[in-house]
Amino acid sequence: MEVVIGDLRFSASTGGDPTAPMVLMLHGFPQTDHSWRHQIPGLAHGGYFAVAPNQRGYSAGARPSYQAAYATDQLVADAVAIASALGHERFHLVGHDWGGQLAWLLASAHPERVMSLAVLSRPHPAAFARSLDADPDQVERSKHHRAFDNPDTAALLLQDDCRRLRRIWSQQGVPDVAAQAYLSVLLEEGALEAALNWYRAAAGLALPEVPPVRVPTLYVWGDQDASVGRVAAEATGDFVSAPYRFEELAGVGHFVTDEQGERVTDMLLEFIRALGDS
Repeated sequence: MEVVIGDLRFSASTGGDPTAPMVLMLHGFPQTDHSWRHQIPGLAHGGYFAVAPNQRGYSAGARPSYQAAYATDQLVADAVAIASALGHERFHLVGHDWGGQLAWLLASAHPERVMSLAVLSRPHPAAFARSLDADPDQVERSKHHRAFDNPDTAALLLQDDCRRLRRIWSQQGVPDVAAQAYLSVLLEEGALEAALNWYRAAAGLALPEVPPVRVPTLYVWGDQDASVGRVAAEATGDFVSAPYRFEELAGVGHFVTDEQGERVTDMLLEFIRALGDS
C-alpha cells in the first residue's frame, strides 16, 4: 500500500479489514516494515487493521535530502497523518526502538487519538533521561547515539558488505533473512543517511520534560537488550498515569519482534482485546 501525505509517499505493509480498528506499528533503526512481519497477519486474523509504514527516510518516496526534515515533531506528525489518511481518527499504537520513541511522544501529545499504547524496548523518554543521569551502565549502552553524529557513519556501516550492520543484528538474534530484508531498503540511495538523520535532527532520546502518558500502556523489554538497561526499563512505569503493564522477556535482546515474533503478537492481542476499541 502507498499512503500519500502532501509531497511524501509512504510505502506500508498492511493486513486485515481497513474498516476494522487500526493498529499502527512504527519500526525502529536499523529496520523497516519487515520487522512487523509476524504481527501483521496475526493482528489481521484477530480482527484488526494492521498498518506498518516505512517511515520518513525509509520510504523511497518520503526521503528528503536535508537533515532538518527528520526532526522528531515531523516524524510524529507523519504517523498521525498516515492514520488520518487511512480514515482512522483513533487507533492502537505500537512502536519499537525509534518507533517506540515516536509512540511515547505521540501518545503524550495526542492522547485523544490513541486507544492504547504498546512500546517495545524503548523506555519512556523521561525514564531514559533519569537512567542516563544515574546509571553508568546506560551511558555505556547509549554511546552509539553520539557516534551517529559522525558524517562518515553511513559509509562505515556499509563497508565490507555491511559488516557492522550485520553484526548489530546477528548479536541480537536477528535472522540473516530478516537482515537481508532490512538491507534491501537501507542500501537504496540515501536511505541509511536519512535513517541516521533521525538521530542528528533530534534533541536527543532522553527528554526529561515529556509528561507521563495518559493512555493504557504495555511496555515490553528483553533482559538481554544491548541498548536499554534494567534501570531505564523499570523506571518507565513511573511515567504512565494510566493502566500499565510491564513484560520482561528473559533471554531476549533488543529486536524483540525478530526473536519472539509470535510471542509479541500474542501479547499485543491480549493487551488490546482486554481494553476494547472505544
